[in-house]
Amino acid sequence: MAEINRTIQPEIKSVDRINLFEPKQITLDNGIPVYLIDTGTQELIKIDFIFNAGKWYEEQLLLADFTNNMLKEGTKNYTSQKIAEKIDYYGAHLETSAGSDVASVSLYTLNKYLENVICVVEDVIKNPVFPEKELTTFIQNKKQEFLINNEKVRHVARRMFNKQIFGSSHPYGKTAVIDDFDKVTSDALAAYHIKHYIHLDCKIIVSGMIPTNLVSILNSHFGGKSSSSTETKKEKKNTEIIPEGVKVHIKKANAVQSAIRIGRPLFNKTHPDFLKLKVVNTVLGGYFGSRLMTNIREDKGYTYGIGSAIVSLRNSGYFFIASEVGSDVTKLAINEVYNEIEKLQQELIGDEELNLVRNYLLGSMLRNFDGPFPIAESFKSILEYGLSSDYFQNYIDTIKSITPEEIRNLTQKYFDKNDLYELIVG
Repeated sequence: MAEINRTIQPEIKSVDRINLFEPKQITLDNGIPVYLIDTGTQELIKIDFIFNAGKWYEEQLLLADFTNNMLKEGTKNYTSQKIAEKIDYYGAHLETSAGSDVASVSLYTLNKYLENVICVVEDVIKNPVFPEKELTTFIQNKKQEFLINNEKVRHVARRMFNKQIFGSSHPYGKTAVIDDFDKVTSDALAAYHIKHYIHLDCKIIVSGMIPTNLVSILNSHFGGKSSSSTETKKEKKNTEIIPEGVKVHIKKANAVQSAIRIGRPLFNKTHPDFLKLKVVNTVLGGYFGSRLMTNIREDKGYTYGIGSAIVSLRNSGYFFIASEVGSDVTKLAINEVYNEIEKLQQELIGDEELNLVRNYLLGSMLRNFDGPFPIAESFKSILEYGLSSDYFQNYIDTIKSITPEEIRNLTQKYFDKNDLYELIVG
Protein backbone atom coordinates (compact mmCIF):
# COMPACT_ATOMS: atom_id res chain seq x y z
CA MET A 1 0.00 0.00 0.00
CA ALA A 2 1.41 3.42 -1.00
CA GLU A 3 2.49 5.63 1.85
CA ILE A 4 0.45 8.83 2.31
CA ASN A 5 2.43 12.01 1.74
CA ARG A 6 1.18 14.16 4.59
CA THR A 7 2.94 17.27 3.27
CA ILE A 8 0.44 17.48 0.42
CA GLN A 9 -2.98 18.88 1.23
CA PRO A 10 -5.82 16.55 0.17
CA GLU A 11 -7.91 17.70 -2.74
CA ILE A 12 -10.99 19.63 -1.71
CA LYS A 13 -14.08 18.38 -3.50
CA SER A 14 -17.39 20.18 -3.62
CA VAL A 15 -20.68 18.47 -2.78
CA ASP A 16 -22.99 18.62 -5.78
CA ARG A 17 -25.41 15.85 -4.94
CA ILE A 18 -26.09 13.40 -2.16
CA ASN A 19 -27.26 9.99 -3.31
CA LEU A 20 -30.25 9.86 -1.03
CA PHE A 21 -31.62 6.49 -0.04
CA GLU A 22 -35.34 6.30 -0.72
CA PRO A 23 -37.08 4.31 2.03
CA LYS A 24 -39.24 1.45 0.89
CA GLN A 25 -42.77 1.84 2.21
CA ILE A 26 -44.95 -1.09 3.16
CA THR A 27 -48.20 -1.28 5.06
CA LEU A 28 -49.09 -3.59 7.92
CA ASP A 29 -52.35 -5.49 7.82
CA ASN A 30 -54.10 -2.79 9.84
CA GLY A 31 -52.87 0.09 7.69
CA ILE A 32 -49.87 1.26 9.74
CA PRO A 33 -47.21 2.61 7.35
CA VAL A 34 -43.70 1.19 7.74
CA TYR A 35 -40.66 2.83 6.15
CA LEU A 36 -37.64 0.59 5.58
CA ILE A 37 -34.12 2.04 5.37
CA ASP A 38 -32.16 -1.08 4.48
CA THR A 39 -28.60 0.30 4.36
CA GLY A 40 -26.91 -1.34 7.33
CA THR A 41 -23.66 -3.30 7.18
CA GLN A 42 -24.04 -5.00 10.57
CA GLU A 43 -26.74 -7.26 12.00
CA LEU A 44 -28.34 -4.39 13.90
CA ILE A 45 -31.55 -2.41 13.48
CA LYS A 46 -33.37 0.52 15.00
CA ILE A 47 -37.17 0.64 15.06
CA ASP A 48 -38.88 3.99 15.68
CA PHE A 49 -42.58 4.00 16.59
CA ILE A 50 -43.86 7.54 16.08
CA PHE A 51 -47.13 8.86 17.50
CA ASN A 52 -49.04 12.12 17.30
CA ALA A 53 -48.69 12.53 21.04
CA GLY A 54 -46.52 15.59 21.62
CA LYS A 55 -47.21 18.75 23.59
CA TRP A 56 -49.48 20.07 20.83
CA TYR A 57 -52.12 17.48 21.79
CA GLU A 58 -52.15 18.12 25.54
CA GLU A 59 -55.45 18.95 27.17
CA GLN A 60 -53.60 19.17 30.50
CA LEU A 61 -50.04 20.38 30.94
CA LEU A 62 -47.26 17.78 31.36
CA LEU A 63 -49.31 14.83 30.10
CA ALA A 64 -47.37 14.36 26.85
CA ASP A 65 -43.97 14.14 28.51
CA PHE A 66 -45.13 12.21 31.57
CA THR A 67 -47.12 9.63 29.58
CA ASN A 68 -44.17 8.97 27.30
CA ASN A 69 -41.69 8.72 30.16
CA MET A 70 -43.91 6.38 32.16
CA LEU A 71 -44.44 3.85 29.37
CA LYS A 72 -41.48 1.77 30.60
CA GLU A 73 -42.47 1.95 34.27
CA GLY A 74 -44.74 -1.09 34.21
CA THR A 75 -47.16 -2.90 31.91
CA LYS A 76 -49.82 -5.57 32.24
CA ASN A 77 -47.19 -8.27 31.81
CA TYR A 78 -43.93 -6.72 33.04
CA THR A 79 -42.78 -4.62 35.96
CA SER A 80 -40.33 -1.81 35.25
CA GLN A 81 -37.55 -4.00 36.61
CA LYS A 82 -38.47 -6.90 34.32
CA ILE A 83 -38.60 -4.59 31.32
CA ALA A 84 -35.12 -3.28 32.05
CA GLU A 85 -33.73 -6.75 32.78
CA LYS A 86 -35.05 -8.31 29.59
CA ILE A 87 -33.92 -5.45 27.37
CA ASP A 88 -30.46 -5.48 28.99
CA TYR A 89 -30.14 -9.27 28.84
CA TYR A 90 -30.37 -9.23 25.05
CA GLY A 91 -28.06 -6.23 24.68
CA ALA A 92 -30.87 -4.06 23.35
CA HIS A 93 -31.75 -0.48 24.18
CA LEU A 94 -35.19 1.05 24.55
CA GLU A 95 -35.77 4.78 24.74
CA THR A 96 -38.74 7.12 24.71
CA SER A 97 -39.01 10.78 23.84
CA ALA A 98 -41.73 13.41 23.52
CA GLY A 99 -41.46 16.73 21.73
CA SER A 100 -43.69 19.56 20.63
CA ASP A 101 -45.60 17.51 18.04
CA VAL A 102 -44.72 13.82 18.19
CA ALA A 103 -43.71 11.25 20.75
CA SER A 104 -41.75 8.12 20.00
CA VAL A 105 -40.58 4.76 21.30
CA SER A 106 -37.29 3.55 19.81
CA LEU A 107 -35.71 0.10 19.98
CA TYR A 108 -32.10 -0.73 19.13
CA THR A 109 -31.44 -4.46 18.89
CA LEU A 110 -29.31 -7.12 17.26
CA ASN A 111 -31.33 -8.83 14.55
CA LYS A 112 -30.95 -12.26 16.13
CA TYR A 113 -32.67 -11.07 19.30
CA LEU A 114 -35.48 -9.06 17.69
CA GLU A 115 -38.14 -11.67 18.41
CA ASN A 116 -36.97 -11.88 22.03
CA VAL A 117 -37.43 -8.18 22.76
CA ILE A 118 -40.21 -7.07 20.42
CA CYS A 119 -42.81 -8.55 22.76
CA VAL A 120 -41.59 -6.22 25.51
CA VAL A 121 -41.84 -3.23 23.19
CA GLU A 122 -45.34 -4.28 22.21
CA ASP A 123 -46.40 -4.38 25.84
CA VAL A 124 -44.76 -1.03 26.58
CA ILE A 125 -46.67 0.60 23.73
CA LYS A 126 -50.02 -1.18 24.09
CA ASN A 127 -50.38 -2.02 27.76
CA PRO A 128 -48.73 0.48 30.14
CA VAL A 129 -50.43 0.65 33.54
CA PHE A 130 -48.83 3.82 34.94
CA PRO A 131 -48.39 2.38 38.45
CA GLU A 132 -49.07 4.80 41.31
CA LYS A 133 -45.85 4.10 43.21
CA GLU A 134 -43.60 4.71 40.22
CA LEU A 135 -45.64 7.74 39.17
CA THR A 136 -45.35 9.30 42.64
CA THR A 137 -41.58 8.87 42.56
CA PHE A 138 -41.39 10.23 39.02
CA ILE A 139 -43.43 13.32 39.91
CA GLN A 140 -41.33 13.99 43.01
CA ASN A 141 -38.14 13.80 40.95
CA LYS A 142 -39.57 16.03 38.24
CA LYS A 143 -40.74 18.61 40.78
CA GLN A 144 -37.30 18.72 42.35
CA GLU A 145 -35.70 19.05 38.94
CA PHE A 146 -38.14 21.85 38.08
CA LEU A 147 -37.35 23.77 41.29
CA ILE A 148 -33.61 23.44 40.74
CA ASN A 149 -33.85 24.49 37.10
CA ASN A 150 -36.08 27.41 38.04
CA GLU A 151 -33.05 28.94 39.76
CA LYS A 152 -30.99 28.73 36.56
CA VAL A 153 -31.48 31.67 34.24
CA ARG A 154 -30.96 29.69 31.05
CA HIS A 155 -33.69 27.17 31.93
CA VAL A 156 -36.17 29.89 32.83
CA ALA A 157 -35.41 31.71 29.58
CA ARG A 158 -35.85 28.53 27.57
CA ARG A 159 -39.27 27.86 29.08
CA MET A 160 -40.58 31.41 29.08
CA PHE A 161 -39.50 32.51 25.60
CA ASN A 162 -42.03 30.30 23.82
CA LYS A 163 -44.72 31.69 26.10
CA GLN A 164 -43.61 35.20 25.23
CA ILE A 165 -43.65 34.79 21.45
CA PHE A 166 -46.65 32.44 21.07
CA GLY A 167 -48.77 33.39 24.08
CA SER A 168 -49.83 31.39 27.12
CA SER A 169 -52.98 30.03 25.46
CA HIS A 170 -51.18 28.67 22.38
CA PRO A 171 -50.19 24.96 22.47
CA TYR A 172 -46.54 25.87 21.84
CA GLY A 173 -46.61 28.65 24.43
CA LYS A 174 -48.21 26.96 27.42
CA THR A 175 -45.82 26.68 30.35
CA ALA A 176 -46.17 24.50 33.44
CA VAL A 177 -45.90 25.81 37.00
CA ILE A 178 -45.11 23.81 40.12
CA ASP A 179 -48.80 23.17 40.94
CA ASP A 180 -49.33 21.42 37.60
CA PHE A 181 -47.18 18.49 38.74
CA ASP A 182 -49.62 17.54 41.49
CA LYS A 183 -52.52 17.50 39.02
CA VAL A 184 -51.04 14.59 37.07
CA THR A 185 -52.68 11.27 37.94
CA SER A 186 -52.37 7.71 36.74
CA ASP A 187 -55.89 7.92 35.30
CA ALA A 188 -55.00 11.06 33.36
CA LEU A 189 -51.95 9.37 31.84
CA ALA A 190 -53.98 6.29 30.96
CA ALA A 191 -56.60 8.43 29.23
CA TYR A 192 -53.93 10.33 27.31
CA HIS A 193 -52.35 7.05 26.24
CA ILE A 194 -55.63 5.64 24.96
CA LYS A 195 -56.39 8.82 23.08
CA HIS A 196 -53.02 9.54 21.48
CA TYR A 197 -51.16 6.25 21.17
CA ILE A 198 -53.87 4.60 19.11
CA HIS A 199 -52.50 2.48 16.29
CA LEU A 200 -54.10 4.45 13.49
CA ASP A 201 -51.89 7.41 14.39
CA CYS A 202 -48.66 5.38 14.40
CA LYS A 203 -45.84 5.40 11.87
CA ILE A 204 -42.87 3.03 11.98
CA ILE A 205 -39.36 3.61 10.63
CA VAL A 206 -36.92 0.69 10.55
CA SER A 207 -33.25 1.35 9.75
CA GLY A 208 -30.17 -0.83 9.59
CA MET A 209 -29.71 -4.30 8.08
CA ILE A 210 -33.34 -5.31 7.71
CA PRO A 211 -33.96 -9.01 8.51
CA THR A 212 -36.02 -10.97 6.01
CA ASN A 213 -38.70 -11.81 8.59
CA LEU A 214 -39.17 -8.23 9.81
CA VAL A 215 -42.54 -7.62 8.18
CA SER A 216 -44.04 -10.81 9.57
CA ILE A 217 -42.73 -9.95 13.05
CA LEU A 218 -44.17 -6.44 12.92
CA ASN A 219 -47.48 -7.75 11.60
CA SER A 220 -47.61 -10.32 14.36
CA HIS A 221 -47.14 -7.73 17.11
CA PHE A 222 -48.46 -4.48 15.63
CA GLY A 223 -50.53 -5.40 12.58
CA GLY A 224 -53.71 -6.40 14.35
CA LYS A 225 -56.86 -4.39 14.88
CA SER A 226 -56.40 -1.23 16.92
CA SER A 227 -57.24 -1.48 20.59
CA SER A 228 -59.34 1.61 20.00
CA SER A 229 -62.33 0.71 17.85
CA THR A 230 -62.60 4.17 16.32
CA GLU A 231 -60.10 6.94 15.92
CA THR A 232 -60.49 9.45 18.71
CA LYS A 233 -61.57 12.87 17.54
CA LYS A 234 -59.01 15.57 18.27
CA GLU A 235 -60.31 18.81 19.78
CA LYS A 236 -59.77 22.01 17.90
CA LYS A 237 -56.84 23.99 19.23
CA ASN A 238 -56.55 27.69 19.87
CA THR A 239 -53.75 28.39 17.43
CA GLU A 240 -53.92 32.18 17.47
CA ILE A 241 -50.49 33.60 18.28
CA ILE A 242 -50.83 36.35 20.90
CA PRO A 243 -47.33 37.39 22.03
CA GLU A 244 -46.99 38.46 25.65
CA GLY A 245 -44.74 41.51 25.69
CA VAL A 246 -42.15 42.70 23.19
CA LYS A 247 -39.47 43.21 25.84
CA VAL A 248 -39.66 41.15 29.03
CA HIS A 249 -37.22 41.17 31.94
CA ILE A 250 -37.60 38.44 34.57
CA LYS A 251 -35.49 39.50 37.50
CA LYS A 252 -33.40 36.98 39.41
CA ALA A 253 -31.92 38.28 42.63
CA ASN A 254 -28.16 37.83 43.00
CA ALA A 255 -27.80 36.35 39.52
CA VAL A 256 -24.26 36.78 38.21
CA GLN A 257 -25.39 36.02 34.66
CA SER A 258 -28.31 37.02 32.49
CA ALA A 259 -29.89 34.73 29.96
CA ILE A 260 -30.81 36.47 26.72
CA ARG A 261 -33.37 35.36 24.15
CA ILE A 262 -34.14 37.41 21.06
CA GLY A 263 -36.40 36.13 18.28
CA ARG A 264 -39.84 35.86 16.78
CA PRO A 265 -42.49 33.43 15.51
CA LEU A 266 -41.88 32.29 11.95
CA PHE A 267 -42.91 29.31 9.83
CA ASN A 268 -41.89 25.70 9.31
CA LYS A 269 -39.83 23.93 6.66
CA THR A 270 -42.71 23.82 4.15
CA HIS A 271 -42.35 27.59 3.63
CA PRO A 272 -40.52 28.59 0.42
CA ASP A 273 -38.08 30.84 2.32
CA PHE A 274 -37.19 28.30 5.02
CA LEU A 275 -34.09 26.80 3.38
CA LYS A 276 -32.62 30.14 2.42
CA LEU A 277 -33.28 31.47 5.90
CA LYS A 278 -31.34 28.53 7.34
CA VAL A 279 -28.29 29.75 5.43
CA VAL A 280 -28.84 33.31 6.70
CA ASN A 281 -29.14 32.00 10.24
CA THR A 282 -25.87 30.08 9.90
CA VAL A 283 -24.05 33.27 8.90
CA LEU A 284 -25.53 35.12 11.87
CA GLY A 285 -25.24 32.57 14.66
CA GLY A 286 -25.62 29.01 13.43
CA TYR A 287 -22.05 27.70 13.79
CA PHE A 288 -18.90 28.33 15.79
CA GLY A 289 -17.47 30.73 13.20
CA SER A 290 -20.66 32.80 13.00
CA ARG A 291 -20.76 36.56 13.29
CA LEU A 292 -22.35 36.50 16.74
CA MET A 293 -19.66 34.14 18.07
CA THR A 294 -16.85 36.10 16.45
CA ASN A 295 -18.04 39.40 17.87
CA ILE A 296 -19.62 38.69 21.25
CA ARG A 297 -17.43 35.76 22.32
CA GLU A 298 -14.11 36.15 20.55
CA ASP A 299 -13.86 39.92 20.26
CA LYS A 300 -15.85 41.31 23.22
CA GLY A 301 -15.53 38.36 25.60
CA TYR A 302 -19.07 38.87 26.92
CA THR A 303 -20.00 35.17 26.81
CA TYR A 304 -18.66 31.66 26.48
CA GLY A 305 -21.16 30.89 23.76
CA ILE A 306 -23.94 32.44 21.70
CA GLY A 307 -25.96 30.99 18.88
CA SER A 308 -29.12 31.25 16.84
CA ALA A 309 -31.48 28.76 15.22
CA ILE A 310 -34.53 28.40 13.01
CA VAL A 311 -36.91 25.90 14.61
CA SER A 312 -39.51 24.10 12.52
CA LEU A 313 -42.69 22.89 14.21
CA ARG A 314 -45.49 21.03 12.52
CA ASN A 315 -47.93 23.91 12.97
CA SER A 316 -45.57 26.87 13.18
CA GLY A 317 -41.92 27.73 13.72
CA TYR A 318 -39.69 30.36 15.27
CA PHE A 319 -36.28 32.03 15.21
CA PHE A 320 -34.21 32.64 18.31
CA ILE A 321 -30.84 33.92 19.48
CA ALA A 322 -29.65 32.58 22.84
CA SER A 323 -26.78 33.33 25.19
CA GLU A 324 -25.82 33.73 28.82
CA VAL A 325 -23.68 36.77 29.58
CA GLY A 326 -22.35 38.54 32.66
CA SER A 327 -25.04 40.66 34.30
CA ASP A 328 -22.87 43.76 33.98
CA VAL A 329 -22.63 43.47 30.17
CA THR A 330 -26.19 42.40 29.34
CA LYS A 331 -27.17 45.60 27.56
CA LEU A 332 -23.84 45.79 25.76
CA ALA A 333 -24.25 42.21 24.47
CA ILE A 334 -27.79 42.89 23.27
CA ASN A 335 -26.61 46.00 21.44
CA GLU A 336 -23.95 43.95 19.68
CA VAL A 337 -26.56 41.38 18.61
CA TYR A 338 -28.57 44.10 16.92
CA ASN A 339 -25.40 45.57 15.41
CA GLU A 340 -24.63 42.25 13.73
CA ILE A 341 -28.17 41.96 12.41
CA GLU A 342 -28.00 45.50 11.03
CA LYS A 343 -24.72 44.75 9.27
CA LEU A 344 -26.34 41.81 7.49
CA GLN A 345 -29.25 44.06 6.54
CA GLN A 346 -27.03 46.81 5.14
CA GLU A 347 -23.87 45.18 3.80
CA LEU A 348 -23.37 42.34 1.34
CA ILE A 349 -21.56 39.31 2.70
CA GLY A 350 -18.14 38.68 1.16
CA ASP A 351 -17.35 35.70 -1.04
CA GLU A 352 -14.80 34.24 1.39
CA GLU A 353 -17.22 34.19 4.32
CA LEU A 354 -20.09 32.89 2.20
CA ASN A 355 -17.96 30.07 0.81
CA LEU A 356 -16.93 29.11 4.36
CA VAL A 357 -20.59 28.90 5.37
CA ARG A 358 -21.41 26.88 2.26
CA ASN A 359 -18.68 24.36 2.97
CA TYR A 360 -19.75 24.06 6.60
CA LEU A 361 -23.39 23.41 5.70
CA LEU A 362 -22.56 20.93 2.96
CA GLY A 363 -20.27 19.04 5.32
CA SER A 364 -23.04 18.93 7.91
CA MET A 365 -25.39 17.54 5.28
CA LEU A 366 -22.97 14.69 4.58
CA ARG A 367 -22.83 13.79 8.28
CA ASN A 368 -26.62 13.65 8.36
CA PHE A 369 -26.58 10.79 5.84
CA ASP A 370 -23.59 8.84 7.15
CA GLY A 371 -25.18 5.50 8.08
CA PRO A 372 -28.67 4.08 8.42
CA PHE A 373 -29.55 5.69 11.76
CA PRO A 374 -28.68 9.27 10.69
CA ILE A 375 -30.57 8.62 7.45
CA ALA A 376 -33.59 7.57 9.52
CA GLU A 377 -33.36 10.74 11.60
CA SER A 378 -33.17 12.86 8.45
CA PHE A 379 -36.15 11.04 6.96
CA LYS A 380 -38.08 11.46 10.21
CA SER A 381 -37.46 15.22 10.05
CA ILE A 382 -39.46 15.52 6.80
CA LEU A 383 -41.99 12.72 7.25
CA GLU A 384 -44.30 14.70 9.53
CA TYR A 385 -44.38 17.58 7.04
CA GLY A 386 -45.31 15.44 4.05
CA LEU A 387 -42.09 16.39 2.26
CA SER A 388 -40.16 14.18 -0.14
CA SER A 389 -36.41 13.55 -0.20
CA ASP A 390 -36.21 16.33 -2.81
CA TYR A 391 -36.17 18.61 0.24
CA PHE A 392 -32.54 17.69 0.92
CA GLN A 393 -31.40 18.15 -2.68
CA ASN A 394 -33.21 21.49 -2.71
CA TYR A 395 -31.26 22.45 0.40
CA ILE A 396 -27.96 21.57 -1.30
CA ASP A 397 -28.97 23.63 -4.33
CA THR A 398 -29.98 26.52 -2.07
CA ILE A 399 -26.66 26.44 -0.20
CA LYS A 400 -24.70 26.51 -3.44
CA SER A 401 -26.79 29.13 -5.22
CA ILE A 402 -27.88 31.68 -2.59
CA THR A 403 -26.50 35.14 -3.33
CA PRO A 404 -25.26 37.92 -1.04
CA GLU A 405 -28.22 40.02 -2.18
CA GLU A 406 -30.67 37.32 -1.13
CA ILE A 407 -29.04 37.07 2.29
CA ARG A 408 -29.30 40.82 2.78
CA ASN A 409 -32.92 40.94 1.60
CA LEU A 410 -34.02 38.02 3.78
CA THR A 411 -32.38 39.59 6.83
CA GLN A 412 -34.26 42.80 6.13
CA LYS A 413 -37.52 40.92 5.64
CA TYR A 414 -37.49 38.58 8.64
CA PHE A 415 -35.09 40.07 11.19
CA ASP A 416 -36.41 43.60 11.35
CA LYS A 417 -35.72 44.90 14.86
CA ASN A 418 -39.35 46.00 15.21
CA ASP A 419 -40.48 42.38 14.72
CA LEU A 420 -38.12 40.84 17.28
CA TYR A 421 -39.04 39.96 20.85
CA GLU A 422 -36.52 40.23 23.65
CA LEU A 423 -36.30 38.33 26.93
CA ILE A 424 -33.80 38.85 29.73
CA VAL A 425 -33.70 36.56 32.77
CA GLY A 426 -31.29 37.68 35.45
